[in-house]
Amino acid sequence: MKDEPLIAVVGESENFVETVQLVSELKPQVLLLHLRLAEEADLSPVSVKEQLSPVCTLAISIHNDDDSKRLAESYGAVRLLDKMSLYAEMVPAILYCRRLTNPM
Repeated sequence: MKDEPLIAVVGESENFVETVQLVSELKPQVLLLHLRLAEEADLSPVSVKEQLSPVCTLAISIHNDDDSKRLAESYGAVRLLDKMSLYAEMVPAILYCRRLTNPM
């Protein structure tokens, strides 16, 4: 059995349409979604959530207020990561998502 990294980047997108396409093609376990991408798509939160389901979604934003947290949750994100503390928060959050999608 070959060694696999704990985290591997499998795709990157520049807009929400591309994000949905890559999620459909690559079927990642975890999606890092910048809230701005979802907002720019001008879709309802329900539509965004449906298009990204069942991927474990982590939202990223420079804003870490209650409104941003509610928006992230409405998009189906399990957590909102503060862009200013992303380095410290991202890896633990990704591993958390992996545990949600692959319980031992």
